[in-house]
Amino acid sequence: MYQQLFDENYPVICMDEKLYQLLGEVRDPLSLKAGSPNRVDNEYECCGICSVFVFTGPLGGWRYVHAREHCTKMGWVYEIKELLAVYYPNVSKVCLVVDNLNIHNFLSLYEVFCVVEVRELVKWFEFHYTSKYGSWLNIAEIELSVFSR
Repeated sequence: MYQQLFDENYPVICMDEKLYQLLGEVRDPLSLKAGSPNRVDNEYECCGICSVFVFTGPLGGWRYVHAREHCTKMGWVYEIKELLAVYYPNVSKVCLVVDNLNIHNFLSLYEVFCVVEVRELVKWFEFHYTSKYGSWLNIAEIELSVFSR
């Protein structure tokens, strides 16, 4: 799919999400002086977690990142709906590359939206799942792993 020519009417979009630990400073960093490196204490406090969703269109050079408080089925469903409604409202279909997480399917849509709305959404998506141990083939997952380093 990544070798296809870019078609703005049928975009290939890769999607993945990852949990991140939110950290806060215990002590304020010391102010910088000319010619000296930052002085930051390595002690930190845990401030919870968040889930970062990444959507990327590798053929068109498009990217969208959004953080949510939790990684839930409902959060994923609303991200999918926003992808179509806000960023790709005039396409014939979106080719969505996802991993095999249990919430990445049409059934999740039925648990949040009414049947009529789900039928409308389903028409616009074509799901492509990466193999069970090959989720690294999803470009969004590669971006998340580079981002977290």
